[in-house]
Amino acid sequence: MADHHLPGDPPVPLTLRRSARARRISLRISGLDGRVTLTLPTRVPDREALAFAREKESWIRSHLAGRPEAVAVTFGAVLPIDGQPRRIVAGSGRRILLQDGALMVPDLRSDAGPGRRIQRYLQELARDRLAEASDRYSAALGRSYSRITLRDTRSRWGSCSSEGALMYSWRLILAPPEVLRYVAAHEVAHLQEMNHSQAFWDLVQGLYGNYDGARGWLRSEGNHLHRFRF
Repeated sequence: MADHHLPGDPPVPLTLRRSARARRISLRISGLDGRVTLTLPTRVPDREALAFAREKESWIRSHLAGRPEAVAVTFGAVLPIDGQPRRIVAGSGRRILLQDGALMVPDLRSDAGPGRRIQRYLQELARDRLAEASDRYSAALGRSYSRITLRDTRSRWGSCSSEGALMYSWRLILAPPEVLRYVAAHEVAHLQEMNHSQAFWDLVQGLYGNYDGARGWLRSEGNHLHRFRF
């Protein structure tokens, strides 16, 4: 792997990755962090990959310009919680309070900012909501899970292991509640169907109901949940 830049204003970082299975140069821009990766066959020199990137420069810059800007989670910023915009404002006392349109956060002048405290609060809130939904769906299914873990995953919103361990992205707490519940139903359904067959989707339908809206929301809006920097 080698790191290079596409010259210009601003310069665009390029990651070159070699693959023995690659038959031609391919270009990918991550929808999550905007990373530009060129995958090239083992014997293709770097200069050919860089020339390929220069040919695609207009497309690369256009794609990057269309990405939502990162949002620093601090006082004054607006953060979606349960899919509803909440402005982060200074509050009194020791606890973070969730209110209509606002997240009240104690202003502790001694620390570097409220981002990490808000992240911990959201992780606890996400665990409560996801555990509640997982309990409900697993009871309806008649199968139990072994544990729940939360991560800040970028490639998936949840998973279910063959041992019955459920994993979720804690950023689901930023999405509308019906989206969070859909992901929980999806992963709980894997306790019975470890595949994405028609039988699996029928099971999700039976647990959750019509999931088209929630599934569509994740596809169109899910990446935006990763732009918040804590």
